[in-house]
Amino acid sequence: MSGIIEKLQTILEIDGVLTGEDVGNRAAGIWNTDETQALAIVRPCNTGEVSAVLKLCFDNSQSIVAQGGRTSLTESHISTKQDIVLSLERMNQIEEVDEEGKSMTVQAGVTLQRVQEEAEQKGLSFLVDLGARGSCTIGGNVSTNAGGNRVVRYGMTRDNVLGLEAVLADGTVITSLNKMIKNNAGYDLKQLFIGTEGTLGVVTRVVLRLRESAKSQNTALLAINEFQDVISFLKFIDSELGGSLSVYEVMWQDFYTIVTTEPAKPKPPLTQQYAYYVLVESLGGEPESDAERFAAVLMKAFEDGLLQDVVVAKSQAKRNSLWGIRNDVEQVNRFGRPFIFDVSLQLKDMQDYVETVKNSLNETWPDNHCFVFGHLADGNLHFNISVADDSAEARRSVESIVYEALSEINGSVSAEHGVGLEKKPYLSLCRGEAEINLMKKMKLVLDPKNILNPGKVFDL
Repeated sequence: MSGIIEKLQTILEIDGVLTGEDVGNRAAGIWNTDETQALAIVRPCNTGEVSAVLKLCFDNSQSIVAQGGRTSLTESHISTKQDIVLSLERMNQIEEVDEEGKSMTVQAGVTLQRVQEEAEQKGLSFLVDLGARGSCTIGGNVSTNAGGNRVVRYGMTRDNVLGLEAVLADGTVITSLNKMIKNNAGYDLKQLFIGTEGTLGVVTRVVLRLRESAKSQNTALLAINEFQDVISFLKFIDSELGGSLSVYEVMWQDFYTIVTTEPAKPKPPLTQQYAYYVLVESLGGEPESDAERFAAVLMKAFEDGLLQDVVVAKSQAKRNSLWGIRNDVEQVNRFGRPFIFDVSLQLKDMQDYVETVKNSLNETWPDNHCFVFGHLADGNLHFNISVADDSAEARRSVESIVYEALSEINGSVSAEHGVGLEKKPYLSLCRGEAEINLMKKMKLVLDPKNILNPGKVFDL
């Protein structure tokens, strides 16, 4: 394959093609310290170079794996020794901020945090937010349809993309950099590339939807003893705040306890005796009246018995501290590297589902550690499970416990992390045969030689 590498070197600058030790010295991902496996890593600077690279690979039936910040939790970015990695790291420019039209045009390699900070400097906000904001890139967010903390109000990445540019497997550039909220002129082609994990095309540029920045932000941590009250309080506070509820994160007692016990840094702002802990946040336009209403709603819920205890953030430092508790997921690594799950289901099924999973784990591994938390308001739960056995057999057994129970309640094996390699064997538990066959037909039309991220999501 030295011939194709030489041809790539004629397309890109000298340091635009990495080979040998320069490939192996790169970790496979943020969460994976294994060496990157690839024939070469190519680093184009613009869409024209991406197009030329893909055309060359297409003509030579050469597989190619696009990578952004390499923060995937489902191995959708993992490459083999036979693949060429296409890194978008050098396409990292913010091209335009339209303050009046409330949009931002960026290259795919820009990190989520840079977008957020740039928007804030203009008095605007980009409201997709997740823990990997400093590392994950917009191209990766788009390709996996990332979710995060504010989906309950602002939706997934899909809901915050106005337009995009993508390059097909044969090098064809699809430029659909729409800046309008409404555009019903034919098929919405950008949806072909949102959430399809680089299997249908490589996203190169994106037009993001911005919003006016909130003038008020109110945050509180609550303690609740009954799961039905967790659900009832969600309905209550969303209604009472008139739709300004922006965050509703729930931590089961086991998770809250470990992230507020040494060596974790924060002391528990609420005692560890309760069954559930809820982090709520509202964004609004009237600082004084919004704070008064927020406090009044919490007081009424407390008086009605929906809450057992509550602490309200009175400063940004306190707000950061409460968020630090929810985000300190790495504490679960005390029991070894856990198996990580990201599932979606209806609120009415959650309590029974969690109990089913925990009971099944206890029967097989009595000494297991199962930590549950997540974006409950949008039906997304995360499980971090340690069973003192990180073998492939143990993983498959735990996966069966977590995933098979979902098929009975029409849940999804992936809420926001994508499918990649890890969840591919379980796709049929939540997608019908006709749906999967249609996905395969789309793949064959847009990528007839199956060179784009082959083997991810499903096998052809």
